[in-house]
Amino acid sequence: MSPRDVIIIGAGPAGLAAAIAAKQYGLDYTVLEKGMLVNSLYHFPTHMVFFTTPELLEIGGLPFVTPYEKPTRLESLRYYRRVADTYELAVELGESVTAVQPPQTGRTETFTVKTQSGDGRARELESRTIVLAIGCYDHPNLLRIPGEHLPHVSHYYDQPHRYYRKHVVVVGGKNSAAEAALDLYRAGVHVTLVHRRAELGESIKYWVRPDIENRIAEGSIPARLETQVVEIRPKEVIVECRGQRETLPADYVFLMTGYQTDSTLMSQAGVRLDPETCVPEHNESTFESNVPGFYIAGTALTGVYSGRIFIENGRFHGQVVIDAIRERLATVEA
Repeated sequence: MSPRDVIIIGAGPAGLAAAIAAKQYGLDYTVLEKGMLVNSLYHFPTHMVFFTTPELLEIGGLPFVTPYEKPTRLESLRYYRRVADTYELAVELGESVTAVQPPQTGRTETFTVKTQSGDGRARELESRTIVLAIGCYDHPNLLRIPGEHLPHVSHYYDQPHRYYRKHVVVVGGKNSAAEAALDLYRAGVHVTLVHRRAELGESIKYWVRPDIENRIAEGSIPARLETQVVEIRPKEVIVECRGQRETLPADYVFLMTGYQTDSTLMSQAGVRLDPETCVPEHNESTFESNVPGFYIAGTALTGVYSGRIFIENGRFHGQVVIDAIRERLATVEA
């Protein structure tokens, strides 16, 4: 089989936008996705409402139609399925990329991509260029404390019903933590919010902030600010504030501490990462990394700063990357 023009790793909005552009230019491409279509969005809270308006989630010029001012998670999943079907995108779902080998001087001119599917089937693909658009939602920031990996602890919030009348500790002070705490409280859950800073984060949605602040002020949602979690046990959480420790009852714990990109594939391919921020070295105009032919799109560019790129701005990366790839391939062929 001859090498493809481009292999896109990740079927989120940035990866799908790249696939649309690749198809429109007639490039030989495929998208590899270890999970399901827009896998990260699927794992968002069940009843989540986006901060943005629907047109800012659109890719490929396909309208996002909704009767609501703010689209929901369910509507976004439906929209991106429609995108994939409308453009008949070549997306391989349930196929994990296990390794990316860069071209070897004097030996190969293409990238080698190794994959493995859910049924254990392995294969190798060759491609002239790579687009890495894996996002960051699969890799939460760990607290690295005892008990963090107990079965009643999660870095992902789903929906509140199963926690009715239970004691739940939510750790974090940004939007996801605030929304989870409010959702749990209104479902009859005994919820406590723990945050290491003195104030809640500035990124909380403007309509959520007064709600969470008022619930904290009236005591409906007890909050422990300037407080660190030091240990999680099967039925309790140990926290510390200014040298004083406290034990909180906890049937369940949600660690809403943010996420960062898995840099394994970048490192394998030779992409240089900033030692402190883990931001990959790249050209800001084309998103090409220091490895020629290896491009990075979407939140995979952010390292530890995952909040700097969202769907709203990352969705444009796909077109930019494919424009650069098209020009690169044309130069090589000339």
